[in-house]
Amino acid sequence: MNTQLIIDYLSSLSMNNNREWYHANKDDFKKANAEFEKLLQALILEIGKFDNSILHNTPKDITFKIVRDTRFSHDKSPYNPAFRAHISSKGKLPVPVGYYLMIKPGNHSFLGGGLFADMFKDATAMIRDYISRNGEEWESIIHEPDFEKYFTVQGTELKNVPAGYEKEHPQASYLKFKSWYLEYSLKDEEVKDVEAFLEKAVGLFQIMKPFNDYLNRALADFQMPTR
Repeated sequence: MNTQLIIDYLSSLSMNNNREWYHANKDDFKKANAEFEKLLQALILEIGKFDNSILHNTPKDITFKIVRDTRFSHDKSPYNPAFRAHISSKGKLPVPVGYYLMIKPGNHSFLGGGLFADMFKDATAMIRDYISRNGEEWESIIHEPDFEKYFTVQGTELKNVPAGYEKEHPQASYLKFKSWYLEYSLKDEEVKDVEAFLEKAVGLFQIMKPFNDYLNRALADFQMPTR
């Protein structure tokens, strides 16, 4: 696995974010993407040792495209110079939540977990209800020493506790959230050292597993909207 090749390619794409350059260097994309898929395969096998629900995944099925949808964006750059993947029991769907990886040069890479999407109102409601009923378990997970060492729960949030929930609820600050996720930032140098990267990623994903499991219990009856 050559993560240096991944960083080099994405750095070049970032500086030449146009269709002409991309197509002229399609072979370089294929080589970098192949290295990313090898990295994902290694992650799947290692994560599978503590979460076998993800072992059926194949790298191609959990990787997001680098082509951007620019229809509603002021930024018309055609490509997102990042390799991204979501490893969960249902692949790259946002629910069930799983283990997220983004490699993006310029020290913008990160490992993630939880629910990043806040456009699914049913999912938000399910998690709020679950936290309101299972607050002690929530607190025990997010205040576990190893968890606190590496993660802080993030997410889009409202200014006030939403209607239907007690303003003085012990977890009121988390009931304001519309999404609940974790991020651990990585420097380019950390990504380039493959062995150290894999060890760190797998260790951190294992630490975040109870958080993911909690959210997935809350989302057990969630169904993705049909188009």
